Amino acid sequence: MPLVNMKDMLAHAYGHGYAVGAFDVVSLDFVEGVMAAAERSRAPVILSLAESHFEHYDFELLMSAMEAAARRSPVPVVLHLDHGASLESAVRAIRLGCNGVMVDASHMTLGENLTATRAVVEMAHACGVPVEGELGYVPGVEGEDAERHPGPLAYTTVAEAKGFVERAGVDFLAVSIGTVHGRLKGKAKLDFPRLRSINQALGIPLAIHGGTGLDDDQFRRLISNGVAKINYYTALADAAGAAIRARAKSAPGAGYTALVKDVSEVISIEAERCMRVWGSAGRAAEVTFHCRPWASVEHMIIHNVVGISEKEAAVMIAEGQQVLGAIPGVREDVGKTYIGPPPWRAER
Repeated sequence: MPLVNMKDMLAHAYGHGYAVGAFDVVSLDFVEGVMAAAERSRAPVILSLAESHFEHYDFELLMSAMEAAARRSPVPVVLHLDHGASLESAVRAIRLGCNGVMVDASHMTLGENLTATRAVVEMAHACGVPVEGELGYVPGVEGEDAERHPGPLAYTTVAEAKGFVERAGVDFLAVSIGTVHGRLKGKAKLDFPRLRSINQALGIPLAIHGGTGLDDDQFRRLISNGVAKINYYTALADAAGAAIRARAKSAPGAGYTALVKDVSEVISIEAERCMRVWGSAGRAAEVTFHCRPWASVEHMIIHNVVGISEKEAAVMIAEGQQVLGAIPGVREDVGKTYIGPPPWRAER
């Protein structure tokens, strides 16, 4: 089915008491594993690409693979930029097909975060793309993502969250209530009263970053207090790593394809477990019904080149393409130039 509107998807989750998994993917194995889980469990899903992982893959190439996987899937899908580093990152992501963006300015002062996020909101909303903001700081503790999120935990406050959402205009808010990026050391101590108060003050879908390591009861309590989007990566990466190590141990001389043979399957098993715990399993049909489809709009621009040379026409067209290319939301993979008689008119 087509991609769906992220705001509609999370509004449905928020209103019906479940959460959609936003799974960060770093390879085609991750994409295939997460999509297989969503299709088996008939769950809506968010495929995320985190800018902190861009060193591991080509963003444009993996975006193309995610978009292809989404468009041929029977379940509703959103393509999301996670932890973008700048306004320019959000513009690029939208041009490449993301229909949800999050630029992380949570490490900045409140004023700087507000200014940076507001700029992203103004640009993205002009393209019809919803925006996730983050207030408070979710640090890293241990594991693959920990080094990308240094520093101490900073809790989200109710007053700041209310003012931030009103002034920045974000559609969803990622909050800090005790989760961490990477692996937990012991059981997380989550501030549920804080979360409940934030939810009551805002009344919009909330997001939790750092879902790995939480138990089923904690997930359910998060969801009952307004969390409609849960970011999840470290447990998937750990499962993939364990599968590769097991293969290497059982077959020391194995080549690359043999070593990664089980990666997609173990990712799929863990992702499906989350979908069922979070209550999104079995929701695909109703989400599809309630969500607006997300589709690119194709424009044909015809230049009047009568009375000018072919070289002058080419210059005019190039200038037009440059102007269009500077507009956020204009996809980079479109644009064809034809100079000559209209192709639909037969020559006599």
